[in-house]
Amino acid sequence: MSRLACSITIAALALFTAAVGAGQTTSAKKSYTFHGKVEAIKEKAGSLTVNGEDVPGWMAAMTMDYKVDNTALLKKVRVGDEIVATVYDGDMMLHKIKVTPAKGTTPKGNGDAKPTK
Repeated sequence: MSRLACSITIAALALFTAAVGAGQTTSAKKSYTFHGKVEAIKEKAGSLTVNGEDVPGWMAAMTMDYKVDNTALLKKVRVGDEIVATVYDGDMMLHKIKVTPAKGTTPKGNGDAKPTK
């Protein structure tokens, strides 16, 4: 094979490898469950300041800003809300965020039902 053909082949393989790596989704990365308390909402930045609990294998407990995957949530969440989210290796964004009842409280709608006989 000529030098030029060899160089073109190597360049094409390098580009292909880079494209495959860039196209990987977060589902291919290891996921973790994140729990924390919302300290601030930054709609313009598309982020929340969260006092996060320790997530073994991902991050120690700390308060910091996190980008969110769904900015519409920023209009619904409130300071003081407890949240649960999915986080991924190498990704500092909170995914699939859900507001959870604060510790020690009963979720709305539970406890009102009367037992049936």
